[in-house]
Amino acid sequence: MRIPLPDMLRDRIDSLGTPPPAKDAATIAVVRDGKHGLEAFLMRRQASMKFAAGMYVFPGGSVHEADYNDVAWVGPAADVWAKHFSCTPDLAHALVVSAVRETFEETGVLLAGPDGDSVLADTTELDEFRAALEDEHITFADFLKEQRLVLRADLIGPWAHWITPAFEPRRYDTRFFVAKLPEGQTIDSVNSEADHSGWSPISDVLEDFAKGKVAMLPPTMVTCQELAKLSGDTILSEAAKREIRAIEPRIIEADGELWLETESWEHL
Repeated sequence: MRIPLPDMLRDRIDSLGTPPPAKDAATIAVVRDGKHGLEAFLMRRQASMKFAAGMYVFPGGSVHEADYNDVAWVGPAADVWAKHFSCTPDLAHALVVSAVRETFEETGVLLAGPDGDSVLADTTELDEFRAALEDEHITFADFLKEQRLVLRADLIGPWAHWITPAFEPRRYDTRFFVAKLPEGQTIDSVNSEADHSGWSPISDVLEDFAKGKVAMLPPTMVTCQELAKLSGDTILSEAAKREIRAIEPRIIEADGELWLETESWEHL
């Protein structure tokens, strides 16, 4: 897919040097069924943020060193996730932990429970731990141990792998997961990185995007397009079927013009 290169990127071309390394990151598209189709929880990043300012995003963030620590875990093992995302089992483990941790920090949704057959229904009493995790005063492994919880890796599915283009000053190597909102849980307060957030029918979000009412980076927009066709009960089965390859948009010249090219995602 090719789109005309935005003016804001044209201004950067002359200053392009060696691309900075892309940091490993993880994000989860948390969804639920609604009256008008599948809904997703999206957050608009503060205008002051250094990356993706003003963009609507799913919960997520960078992998922390502590995400590599052993955690109580049920569901697909790290080597299974490694095959989905073409990475080492150690990194796959950290990506799963990071995705679940970041989602809890940012929204209060906790994909964990007392055992492999249940999920903690009410997380509102755990706000102090969300703040402590965000400030890295406690690790997610220690939090789960203290609360006698296990991470429910069986409640998330692998979806996509996007790498921030080389022309961006901040770059992330991000694996996308999907999950249905656990029964009984609600979105609690959202952290300070967002100035607006909420549930929206994905079809409405895509319509607003087409009209220029909301801004999304290609990974978020494409994920919404793909999820709009599904239901909460089918996302994990659909995720299990996906063949995931890394997608990294790049600048190309064609017919004397500069374009932003994104590898086709039809094969995903």
